Amino acid sequence: MSEKMKSYIEEAEKALLHTYNRYQIVLEKGDGVYLYDIDGKKYLDFVAGIAVFALGYNNKEYNDTLKAQIDKVLHTSNYYYNVPAIEAAKKLKEVSKMDRVFFTNSGAEAVEGALKAARKYAFLKDGKTDHEIIAMNHSFHGRTFGALSVTGNPHYREAFEPMIGNIKFADLNDFESVLSQVNDKTCAIILETVQGEGGIYPATEEFLTKVRKLCDERDILLILDEIQCGMGRTGYMFAWQKYGVKPDIMTTAKALGCGVPVGAFLMTEKVGANSLVAGDHGTTYGGNPFACAAVGKVLDLFKQDNIIENVNEVAPYLEERLDELVGRYDFITCRRGMGLMQGLVFDRPVADVINKALENGLILINAGPNIIRFVPPLVITKENVDDMIGILDSCLRSI
Repeated sequence: MSEKMKSYIEEAEKALLHTYNRYQIVLEKGDGVYLYDIDGKKYLDFVAGIAVFALGYNNKEYNDTLKAQIDKVLHTSNYYYNVPAIEAAKKLKEVSKMDRVFFTNSGAEAVEGALKAARKYAFLKDGKTDHEIIAMNHSFHGRTFGALSVTGNPHYREAFEPMIGNIKFADLNDFESVLSQVNDKTCAIILETVQGEGGIYPATEEFLTKVRKLCDERDILLILDEIQCGMGRTGYMFAWQKYGVKPDIMTTAKALGCGVPVGAFLMTEKVGANSLVAGDHGTTYGGNPFACAAVGKVLDLFKQDNIIENVNEVAPYLEERLDELVGRYDFITCRRGMGLMQGLVFDRPVADVINKALENGLILINAGPNIIRFVPPLVITKENVDDMIGILDSCLRSI
């Protein structure tokens, strides 16, 4: 490590709140599927800012759109209309087949809005405020109080109790466990279509179909969190589209802005007409012209550059190469995931492997202590996969 990098890290440790155990590098720039630190070292990136940089780094058309918007206006407020927000909402409705959009600044805020919409929907039906929400064990929805309340990991919640209350937990892909929690107070069921932080667990078609049918029968709202697994990562614009199980409310963020902090929650017209109204919800920065210019351009580039088609071409090859590692090493127990959202499960902690990979120019991240997660830019090639496997394989040989 250079003295320059060491100095920056020491200053960060003095100035920044210590809520992250950061890797000991200072990143400076990116290009394509590569990142560079301040010493000029090059890294193949299979994290993409945690599933954010779908288009890769330094995409000229994306950059030029944001530069042009800076010269127009960055922010107005939601008391006025702005063209980028209107255009972004129209494009997002088109790819999601949802009906109403509320732009937020983050995924956690999108979840907060989704929970409020569900409770308001139930309140308007019976005037009561004791409604319950069912979430999934091992889920992750964010760090704010509402999102944390439906995050199915007690360790994340325990120091911050009490949570918002009236939350129950069931098991993903176990319909009977969901059914056992349902009662007349249940107003919503929330789950990630593919659990991310909880270990890369996709929901099954059978499970989602049964939950959807249950929600229809009892007028319970189905909330699908597509913050990490959405925006093309699974080979569909949103993972639920693979199963044809449409949610009543959906959250999205991360790759929605490809680097600009922006999220959204979307809903059907039924929910939109019977939930949040003027004065119920708001945000100063959400939906501002700059963020929405990013969203609009991202959605344009997904179509123009055939991003989802590339995912469906490269993902099977990534699965094949990861499966080779499963067969080669006894300490790797399995691979699981969808599209370019994959995980290798180990019988031991993976921190040392991730650190060795970093030393050798490969950026990886975990999903729990024993799982290496692979969420690269969606523009990766098979050659990039080969390069990643080569570095990772050399690191695994020394375990």
